[in-house]
Amino acid sequence: MQQQVVAQISSTLGMQIPYSVENEQALLGAMILDSERIGDVTHLVKSDDFYIDKHGKIFSALVDLFSQGKGIDVVTLLTLLVKDGVYTEESGTAYIRQLAENVPGVTNVMDYALVVKEKSLLRQLIFTSESIIRSAYGHEGDVKEILQNAEQRIFELTQGETAHDFTRISEIIQQFYVELKELTENKEQSSSIQTYFSEIDWTLAGMNPGDFILVGARPGMGKTSFVMNIAAEVAKHRTDKAVAIFSLEMTKTQLAARLLASEGHIDSKKLREGDLEDEDYGKLTAAAVALSETKIYIDDSNNMTVGDMRSKLLRIKDLGLVIIDYLQLMHSNKYRDNRVLEIADITRNLKIVAKELGVPIICCSQLSRIAQDRKDKRPQLTDLRDSGAIEQDADVVMFLHREKYYDLANKEDDNSAECIIAKNRHGGTRTVKMIFDERYTRFLSVEKKYEGAEA
Repeated sequence: MQQQVVAQISSTLGMQIPYSVENEQALLGAMILDSERIGDVTHLVKSDDFYIDKHGKIFSALVDLFSQGKGIDVVTLLTLLVKDGVYTEESGTAYIRQLAENVPGVTNVMDYALVVKEKSLLRQLIFTSESIIRSAYGHEGDVKEILQNAEQRIFELTQGETAHDFTRISEIIQQFYVELKELTENKEQSSSIQTYFSEIDWTLAGMNPGDFILVGARPGMGKTSFVMNIAAEVAKHRTDKAVAIFSLEMTKTQLAARLLASEGHIDSKKLREGDLEDEDYGKLTAAAVALSETKIYIDDSNNMTVGDMRSKLLRIKDLGLVIIDYLQLMHSNKYRDNRVLEIADITRNLKIVAKELGVPIICCSQLSRIAQDRKDKRPQLTDLRDSGAIEQDADVVMFLHREKYYDLANKEDDNSAECIIAKNRHGGTRTVKMIFDERYTRFLSVEKKYEGAEA
């Protein structure tokens, strides 16, 4: 379909279709002669990137042989191609030998791969542009949605993720081995993102790309503080990643003040009232310098939809984590007269965005008042407000609980807190004991009760 559309457009315009037979042949020949580089090649090129159909099939056969650990030469490759019905032994022998014998230089294998990929991207751009033009002429749907869809499709091209189709398991396995090798050699640059609360990370094994993570609690329980603590730690430890925060309740200045109080161990009440002592100004300056060096981005726009967020996130380079505070203040891209259906639409689309962008999304959520009527007031999955779809779409659900919240009179000095991991698609569930220091709006692991703070 894509090849036909590109060929038709090129013919109409009298232009040459973007492809290079020479580079496709040179790449395949180099892979035959130096099979150890196949793993590097598959990190960049897929079978669909070849313009010549049989070249794509030869590429797939090479990847199959490599994944199975079999020796690669003209004979083994031709045997597999004949078995798959790509060639007969008579028709294929001469061409496969030609590929191996006419390689300009085996050491240039990645240069050939890059040209093949670039030509493929140009063809995909032509195909995508034609589709966008048709949408604009047809005016199908809301103009804003058409623009967002166009932006999304162009973004996918820049990320090399346009092939939303079946991929052979052999190619997927090879890509897995490449990623495993990278992780083994550089554990600090793992694709998963830590919360930097040790027990939570041990349970979750980090926050994975594409995860939709829900943090639920009653108002005033500390949701914002908790996710801001995570945001600051991620930004400080993973300097290669950007953290995007959508604050639908607090202004960006209020949020910055919270971050400064937590980072600098400054009494948040004093900071709000401007009642700082001399030593506080020193702490404030140090915190400001530390946070200014991070890649934290804050957006406090009102009436945000998932589409609005997606468009803004596409512009952030090296995105590593997204935080939304909070779910019930969001609106759906489509009008819904039923709030339950609207929330379901929002959570479903947030999960899709997390997967598309390849980053974890943490979203705060209010809980219903049901827990207040129970003897054990710890939150449960049934307390999720507005929709059961929230639980269904979330990969991880964490609840924050503090007994002091329900018994202010008798627990004035109680700073204990719990993070209840009620759902974990990747592993087990448990309750993690924590400390909440209200002075600094800061959650701490129990074993780090006074981490940098006054005892």
